Amino acid sequence: MARPRLHRDAPGVPARRAALRLLDAVLRRGLALEAALDTAARGLDKREDRALAHAIAAETLRHLHDCDALIDSATARPLPDDAKARFALRIALTQALAMGVAHHAAIATVLPLVDGGPRKLVHGVFGTLIRKGVTFPNPPALPPAVAQRWQTSWGEDIVRAAGAAIAAPPPIDVTLKPDADPTALEGESLLPGHVRLSGDTSVPARAGFAEGQWWVQDIAASLPARLAGRGAGTALDLCAAPGGKTMQLAAAGWQVTALDRSENRLARLHANLERTGLTATVIAADALEWTPEQPVDLILLDAPCSATGIFRRHPDVLHRVRPAIIAEMAELQARLLARAADWVRPGGQLVYATCSLEPEEGERQIEAFLKTRSDYRVEPETAVPLPDGVMPFSQGWIRTLPGTLADKGGMDGFFICRMIRKG
Repeated sequence: MARPRLHRDAPGVPARRAALRLLDAVLRRGLALEAALDTAARGLDKREDRALAHAIAAETLRHLHDCDALIDSATARPLPDDAKARFALRIALTQALAMGVAHHAAIATVLPLVDGGPRKLVHGVFGTLIRKGVTFPNPPALPPAVAQRWQTSWGEDIVRAAGAAIAAPPPIDVTLKPDADPTALEGESLLPGHVRLSGDTSVPARAGFAEGQWWVQDIAASLPARLAGRGAGTALDLCAAPGGKTMQLAAAGWQVTALDRSENRLARLHANLERTGLTATVIAADALEWTPEQPVDLILLDAPCSATGIFRRHPDVLHRVRPAIIAEMAELQARLLARAADWVRPGGQLVYATCSLEPEEGERQIEAFLKTRSDYRVEPETAVPLPDGVMPFSQGWIRTLPGTLADKGGMDGFFICRMIRKG
């Protein structure tokens, strides 16, 4: 009896199959896109195929609501949300309408994904929509639940700004060491010690990267450590990996201890410190279980959060973060704040930050904290330069939102509050 012939995908199909697995991991299992990548891309022979699978999945997530609206407009009955045919059509439409892939190639590379399934349906729906000349709206629509939540918190203008921000991946920002030359990089400086890169050169190939003169860090993510000011003693960077803020503090002269419970993420921090030649004491531990030997002058708590503020770079958060996750993160943040507050010496500072657009993880978190800790007061650092359009609110904290710096390429959504422990 002849052995069955092993099926081999045509060129281009394996990357689309990996993209489908990525989308399934995000939408059906609630995993983060980056966390699912290694498993979904297993078996891809080329680094380019892995990058393509990631790009297709990310771009599909940017346009997911609009994809589904188009698909539903061309079917007699709505396809189930988890149907493989819907996933295949999402990928085909995203390739054709957002990524410039030829129509015949966009459909040909997804039909094998529904082998044994409704190939005629997928081909027919795609063909019908393409013949109609459909396009994606500009800007893309946010998922309705997200749009409603942000409209309640921030208003319709911010929802529109978020739609515009999700339309394309954001620019790359870098933070420079104090002695680095910003003119050596191709780009625009929006703050001292910052460059927003331009051009197509890859990050590792840029001047000064191998020499450790700078590191990639969104301009919003650089603000918490900037608020801490120049080094004046001991600093504890909690939840520190992958190390951007640790390097900022070390470069500013602080004696830094960097704490994170993830040894895998700490490996990146070690690599970054080695490349930049900066020094910090690195500890793998859970901040809820570990205790410092003595109080410190500064604690920077960039707390674990829903990460909805970095949706431009990680569009999966728009589809997998639910109110239950936000509430869970807010509870964790409150525990971390309460614990860290006891480790700051009188007169020292505590900088709290989250890359979240949810008030429960920012404004409301600090309001609740201050009700229980009369020994702390909010103290904005007015001497530190901030990007145009960013300034402390009347309460003293900083909030960046979609639309901030929009004419320069935007910035991530962050909440940042600098507090002083009273003597």
